[in-house]
Amino acid sequence: MPVFQYKALTAGGKAVQGLREADSPRTLRSVLRRDGVFLTEVLGEQQVKAQAERDVNPKRWVLGRVSPENLAIATRQLAVLVHAGIPLVESLSALVDQVEHERLKRVIGDVKQRVNEGSTLADALAAHPRVFTTLYVNMIRAGETSGALEVVLVRLADFTESQARLRSKILGTMAYPAAMLVIGSVVLGILFTVVIPKITKIFEDTRATLPWMTRALIGFSTFVSRYWWALLLLAALGVYAFVRWKRTPEGRMRWHRAVLRFPIFGRLVRLVAIGRFARTLSTLLKSGVPLLTAMDIVRNVVGNDRLAEVIDQSRDAIREGESIAAPLKRSGEFPPLVFHMVAVGERSGALEEMLSNVADAYEDQVETTIGALTSLLEPVMIVAMGAVVAFIVFSVLMPILQINTIAGG
Repeated sequence: MPVFQYKALTAGGKAVQGLREADSPRTLRSVLRRDGVFLTEVLGEQQVKAQAERDVNPKRWVLGRVSPENLAIATRQLAVLVHAGIPLVESLSALVDQVEHERLKRVIGDVKQRVNEGSTLADALAAHPRVFTTLYVNMIRAGETSGALEVVLVRLADFTESQARLRSKILGTMAYPAAMLVIGSVVLGILFTVVIPKITKIFEDTRATLPWMTRALIGFSTFVSRYWWALLLLAALGVYAFVRWKRTPEGRMRWHRAVLRFPIFGRLVRLVAIGRFARTLSTLLKSGVPLLTAMDIVRNVVGNDRLAEVIDQSRDAIREGESIAAPLKRSGEFPPLVFHMVAVGERSGALEEMLSNVADAYEDQVETTIGALTSLLEPVMIVAMGAVVAFIVFSVLMPILQINTIAGG
């Protein structure tokens, strides 16, 4: 969507200017009028067109995505500025100058303009849901309401950075096995479709009975070289059908239930989800967000529908006067450590600290599990690829040795 630079007058006659996203100058005028601002001047049509062309550039759109790392850095910088006693609008202006990410710079510029026009910081951030999540906005709103915006910004920066580190660690750990799998698949594809058919041609003129390994290799190689397109089509159809099924409510729930039962990887998914649940809920409660609102937010960040269903049950239990720990225990999806510590926290009035301790424990387990998986995956993949290569080598060499033996006899 194009971004227009505009000049306008408020209802009180005060001159204002800023940036605002809109489909056209006419839409911009309507949007500003709803806010009680009357447009007087808008950016030229040629510049708007150039801006729109830059916005629809796919490369710019992909590279312009605001990552958790970018957001964490900007949040930390804003916390420092607010802590220094600088007024919020001036802090946002300074942040616009400090941020290097182009899209985030434009978004913060719009947030600054909205705040300058009288909007709260939370409402200004909520206008950009693709950059600022519901969790982010609600924490900021709680900080503004309680007068502890500086503290909330620090906690939010810590939380965003910890989640970004965890995400980077998981992606970094899985990058090497994924690269090995892709490279190995390409190499094997070339062997079966190009190299092996040429090598096995030397056996066509011989009448010797080929070993079963060689016959199996030739049959598989012939099938792959002739019907590779069918295999790709079948794989694409399978992926398409799976994605369509998983997008249905029933399919999504069944899949998320199954994921939690997967050996090894299911445990990792559960650890990550529970750690995220505990850390997010602890951060929200410390920031002054009401418990029921916090539960609504937390259900959307665990990343698993089955666990989100359990959190919904806990929220309903709280409305009826029950504790959080009881439905967590009944579900069977949360380990005993979690609901016991939650129960202790509820009884002692230190729920936030207990949840923080749970998050620390499970984030440590995630790191340990990821390290163990990395140590396990690498040798398993190397052995598997070595076994396939050894099968190919023996399948090719055995008939050659037989032919030499017959010729020598």
